[in-house]
Amino acid sequence: MHIVVLDDYQNVAAAYANWEALGAEIDFVTRPIRDTEDLVRTVAGAEVVVAMRERTLFSAARLSRLPDLRLLVTTGRVNASIDLDSARSQGITVCGTESTTSATPELTWGLILSVLRSIPNEDAAVHSGGWQSTVGGDLFGHRLGVIGLGRLGTQVARVGAAFGMDVVAWSQNLDETRAADVGAHAVGKEELFATSDVLTLHYKLSERSRGLVSAAELSLMKPSSIFINTSRAGLVDMEALQNALAEGRIRGAGIDVYDTEPLPADHPLRSTPRTVLTPHLGYVTEDTYRIFFTQAVEDIAAWQAGEPIRQLT
Repeated sequence: MHIVVLDDYQNVAAAYANWEALGAEIDFVTRPIRDTEDLVRTVAGAEVVVAMRERTLFSAARLSRLPDLRLLVTTGRVNASIDLDSARSQGITVCGTESTTSATPELTWGLILSVLRSIPNEDAAVHSGGWQSTVGGDLFGHRLGVIGLGRLGTQVARVGAAFGMDVVAWSQNLDETRAADVGAHAVGKEELFATSDVLTLHYKLSERSRGLVSAAELSLMKPSSIFINTSRAGLVDMEALQNALAEGRIRGAGIDVYDTEPLPADHPLRSTPRTVLTPHLGYVTEDTYRIFFTQAVEDIAAWQAGEPIRQLT
């Protein structure tokens, strides 16, 4: 059996599970897949492919070019980059894994503090022989606005309350009872954008939510406020956000997700001021990877035995 593990950017997948137990030929691919032809060449002859989250697209057109593929394992239980209907029609079994729910909220707070206290800039200054050059913002007594109060947004809201922040939240179906359960208040969308000192996005991307944060919402924000996105780039009008940052209409932004990943070297966001940019690190932690790859091996072994587990098709 030939297995290809895609998008192992940090070259660590082999260390997080007992792949040898599968008795298979295994290739770990440590670079991003460039396009369809690259994918076809890379996984040619492989019966099993392990996909890391949504780093590589498996559309109907691409799946039709992979005649040898019989099992596709995705890390996580949901992967919008896999056309499940097409996989099912081609007889490709798709299985998932569990994941942590703490990693992304933790990164969210790392970004909030990094932007608010200018930690990357001050760190660089100390390393280069300099000293204090910025005045940081505060959390205690200030307002945290959470867009989307699901599993991840709830954890972020609770930490905000622990910091002594006034926590408010909005989503299309949020009511006050649900918000109160996590120490927040439900407010309207305009109030959330207009009054929050820290705005953080935790929303599922769909056709209904695409472009949820547009130029109109960004124009409501206070000049002293910051915006954080560890969710999905498609939720935000990124050009409007770049303009708001370049023109100094908001204090700053922490961004972990992008329309194109990896972010092209010449992308204008790389030179946009008032930003802290991380390379989609939300789920990239030791505990998460241990779950991902250990369960990926379990999925493959179960499929080999004719009893697939954690099936998505």
